[in-house]
Amino acid sequence: MQKLTHITSKAIPLPTENIDTDQIIPARFLKSIDKNGFGQNLFRDWRFDKENNPNADFVLNDTTYAGEILVAGNNFGCGSSREHAAWALTGYGFRVVVSSYFADIFRGNALNNGLLPIHVSPEFLKELLQTVTENPETEISVDVEKQTITFNHKSESFDLDSYKKICLMNGYDDIDFLISKREKIEAFEKNLQNTY
Repeated sequence: MQKLTHITSKAIPLPTENIDTDQIIPARFLKSIDKNGFGQNLFRDWRFDKENNPNADFVLNDTTYAGEILVAGNNFGCGSSREHAAWALTGYGFRVVVSSYFADIFRGNALNNGLLPIHVSPEFLKELLQTVTENPETEISVDVEKQTITFNHKSESFDLDSYKKICLMNGYDDIDFLISKREKIEAFEKNLQNTY
């Protein structure tokens, strides 16, 4: 996974609430167990009409907005537990999703795939969505180490599991983390063998 320690980026506002994983990546695209290619079908039924023409009214098709941060409405990632939703978001190019609430399973899947879900207060989210919508050039700064998100000199702290923080900052998945502890594991095993 790619390291994520600090990011400053413009953002794409998607104020819709209760976005479920079937809207993020429709079930008909779940035929692969390979992470590659899911980004092209992110929000497929919102981005394209039935004739496969881009929906000009959908924010991801609006060139006014760009960036590696998605600012979404409340209750993002609800519904089924499909990990493909995180694959689609990262495959499209998002590194961070901001919301005032995330479904627990989605949050875990996101963190396991190098996507940082930032839980903010409803008031902070409302102001952030309004600011980004009205001024697409607004930049958001996320500091993973300090666990802060900042825009226009307004800042809020966010919670992040210490283990997942280490993984994000080093670009580790669970196996990479274990490999990084190889010397300590081997020393422990050697010490254990010497006690018997």
